[in-house]
Amino acid sequence: MIVIDDYVVSVIIAGFVIVIVILFSTFRRRKFGENDGGLIRTEVVRSSDDGDSGHIDVIVVGAGVAGAALAHTLAKDGRRVHVIERDLSEPDRIVGELLQPGGYLKLMELGLEDCVGDIDAQRVVGYGLFKDGKNIKLSYPLEQFTSDVAGRSFHNGRFIQKMREKTASLPKYILPFPSELLVRLEQGTVTSLLEEKGVVKGVQYKTKNGDELKAYAPLTIVCDGCFSNLRRSLCSPKVDVPSHFVGLILENCQLPFSNHGHVILADPSPILFYQISSTEVRCLVDVPAGQKLPSIANGDMAKYLKTVVAPQVPPEIYESFVAAVDKCNIRTMPNRSMPATPQPTPGAILMGDAFNMRHPLTGGGMTVALSDIPVASTINTLAGALYKVFCASSDDAHKEMREACFDYLSLGGECSNGPVALLSGLNPRPLSLVVHFFAVAVYGVGRLLLPFPSPQRLWLGVRLLTGAAAIIFPIMKAEGLRQMFFPATVPAYYRRLQVR
Repeated sequence: MIVIDDYVVSVIIAGFVIVIVILFSTFRRRKFGENDGGLIRTEVVRSSDDGDSGHIDVIVVGAGVAGAALAHTLAKDGRRVHVIERDLSEPDRIVGELLQPGGYLKLMELGLEDCVGDIDAQRVVGYGLFKDGKNIKLSYPLEQFTSDVAGRSFHNGRFIQKMREKTASLPKYILPFPSELLVRLEQGTVTSLLEEKGVVKGVQYKTKNGDELKAYAPLTIVCDGCFSNLRRSLCSPKVDVPSHFVGLILENCQLPFSNHGHVILADPSPILFYQISSTEVRCLVDVPAGQKLPSIANGDMAKYLKTVVAPQVPPEIYESFVAAVDKCNIRTMPNRSMPATPQPTPGAILMGDAFNMRHPLTGGGMTVALSDIPVASTINTLAGALYKVFCASSDDAHKEMREACFDYLSLGGECSNGPVALLSGLNPRPLSLVVHFFAVAVYGVGRLLLPFPSPQRLWLGVRLLTGAAAIIFPIMKAEGLRQMFFPATVPAYYRRLQVR
């Protein structure tokens, strides 16, 4: 009889708990609103105006690669995230279309690797490097990874939308009953940060309908891209524009090396080709800042591409390149470079292109956005250094450095695997970058001194070494020597907030 009573009591208690859970789940759904099954929400989601941050744990400004991945990761940890993005329509960009293998590994780690599925993404397993009629094929060192691990190239907008959709549909579960979605994705423009006694409490933003609203949370993460309008509130930006990219799409074009990115060491600066779908190849022509950007409207750009650039592309893609120019679907964008100069502010963090930008030559931007400090510092430094080396110059020492870099990579073995591992984000060690960079310089000096050195060649070798140091050391200094080589010693905040 006692056993039966215990059983009855257990059933009553279990039933009571289930009823409480159902009521709580229903209340939460009504309070936050029902969702339409995982589609991106663009309607207004009204936040509390009274400063109560109890319903949102983190506000994320921007839903690009960094913002969407961060919101997804935070939500998987059980945090309630409010993402505010200025434009939720599919982006249409000419960069952010190549994800290095290191970035793909990060996607797998975050559970987002399926975001490159069903968008006609192309596998990338290495690079082809072209110079003065010569070429070398460089493969990513992927032997220790599964067959699925490789780089991916795609239309940037398709990838971003897949990430947004997956993030916005991530549900919270109070077992055994599902509750509200953890991520609230809303279209709106954040106009300012809300501060109280030096601590960021939230944001003020304007919805797509023009309503001015406020959202509050203990933490606000700003990652609204290279055109961030909040950057100056959280750092001291020093933005440089070293060049412009001129973007084209070549259709039904067969590249010399399939599933490889192509870098042409042209004059005055590099040209890039890589496949972004099964039928399209992206071409990016770099125009240095010291050279006036030709006008698209009056036809000067088309003339420049046909007369200066076209003769330097591989003959296999010459006709496709000229055909793409004739279609006049030419776009340009500035390549920005901005070292990270944070002003740590309690309650807010700056991330992504809003925080730090480097030249997109190496295609490492998305990998940096998904990675930690060592990987980011290594890729950023490599991007700046390679761009300076790959650009043409009338200086004899620079010419020797450029030629030495091409020939060093041609040696194969560790001379090619090492730099490519750095480029791909598979090797995060900045010391390896420094070693290989100066190995190229020493290799160049050795070629000058053999078989017999002369005073002129010896002086040229000295200039080559000093030129190499002048390239990489300022970049490393701007990136932060402490952040690069001793990231664990960098505190979360450099200053203590003084509040009465």
